Amino acid sequence: MKLFNVIFALVTGVFVAWLASDFVSAKYNVFLFIFFPVFSVFCLWLAEIVGRKIFIVRQMARFVLVGGFADIIDIKVYLLLFWLIPASLLIKSISFLIAVAIKYFGNKYWVFNNDAGHSIKEMSKFLAVTAIGLIINVASFYFITQIKTGLPMKIWTEISIIIAALVASVWNFLCYKLLVFKK
Repeated sequence: MKLFNVIFALVTGVFVAWLASDFVSAKYNVFLFIFFPVFSVFCLWLAEIVGRKIFIVRQMARFVLVGGFADIIDIKVYLLLFWLIPASLLIKSISFLIAVAIKYFGNKYWVFNNDAGHSIKEMSKFLAVTAIGLIINVASFYFITQIKTGLPMKIWTEISIIIAALVASVWNFLCYKLLVFKK
């Protein structure tokens, strides 16, 4: 496995631990900051091995890392900027655009190995797919939250966010692979 891949997986693992530390007791922080980076590298290594036979597995693992990294950056940039300038919608727009830029470059160069130059057409396709992915995410979230489960609303809402993100991710991955960054 290339050094860049290991470093990116480690950094993403640290960022996941950073986000997870917001939700658990401080006494678990050391565990989180060891577990998630090691787990990220292990999963990427496993995906690289399986990806030798089934190439899409390698791309999917990298896609998950890029998306996870960008989403955590989105959250943390939002929180930092909101602390500095409490203008919620403006700040959320800025953090979202930073995450979209990370996803564009990460997917283009690392996930799909598309080193062709940038074009307006490619960027337009990327933004269109991402916008449709946003609509899919929000619509999925809405419909999933309407299901009555008997779970506390806070927990069901968090589960709904995760499921909606997974549904939208399938759309984004397939469209990025087949339409936006195809060679």
